[in-house]
Amino acid sequence: MKKKNLITTAGIAAAFIAMIAGGCQKEDNKYMTNSSTSDSQQLYDNSIADASFDDAGNVADEGVTGSLSTYRISDEEKIQTTCARVDLDLLASPHVAVIDFGATDCLCRDGNYRRGKIIVSWNGDYSVQGSSHSITFNNYYLNFNKITGTKTVTNSGRNAAGMLTYSIHVNGSVMVDPQYSQTGVSGTINYNADRVRTWIEGENSPFNRRDDVYNITGTANGTSIDGLAWSSSIDANNPLRKEIGFPHFTRGIVTVTTTGDAASNSTIDYSYLDGNRDNLARVTSGGHTYTIKLGMK
Repeated sequence: MKKKNLITTAGIAAAFIAMIAGGCQKEDNKYMTNSSTSDSQQLYDNSIADASFDDAGNVADEGVTGSLSTYRISDEEKIQTTCARVDLDLLASPHVAVIDFGATDCLCRDGNYRRGKIIVSWNGDYSVQGSSHSITFNNYYLNFNKITGTKTVTNSGRNAAGMLTYSIHVNGSVMVDPQYSQTGVSGTINYNADRVRTWIEGENSPFNRRDDVYNITGTANGTSIDGLAWSSSIDANNPLRKEIGFPHFTRGIVTVTTTGDAASNSTIDYSYLDGNRDNLARVTSGGHTYTIKLGMK
């Protein structure tokens, strides 16, 4: 059985994530007025937290499934470079992998800077029902933002259709560097998420990771840098569709609820253009609908 990218959950690359995912660009920003500043701050912070813990899952998965003390730089699917050291202890119970990027910022293959350690512990193979994987951090930074907390993934067995499902829980925070804050001021985003990831395609091709496809449902909540609460929910009838090997979701609808003076419900529809593999999504916020670009690809 191949080791799949199952630690990671759905990091919602929402409308206002400009830095973590390579720069999100709105085609029309005329609606981003002062009255929507608080609203957009919460949306932006939600997206940073989602992307940060999703990224940690990707890195952790490489560490658990890797067999080298340093990552190969010739494999285009690899995130790390040789500045990342991986120490595996398969005799310990649970098993432990320490992925150490060192004390100084390391520019990795995906264009992101990382430093510090991601620690993964697990008690069974991904494909075994009841197996659990836990990710923690030791002075870990992604693009100068400090990530703390715990992410846990548990194999929940097969659903009625015979597909493997995984329960994912995150309790953590992101201390945002001023250059990644909308206001230019540092602060902390608190973040919690509970999601279910269903493996819908690719399980039967053990040597081809890129044909893996997942559906993701669930909720998240937290507080933004300005202290206001937000929550998000994935439409159960329109789950997020994640195709491994492609950086963006191709289908699914997410609703983000914000509080404060600009309280509202905003939706992000990744099914725009009929679910094609593209970097476009449709956002509805504050009574307006517009197209956004998710990264530069």
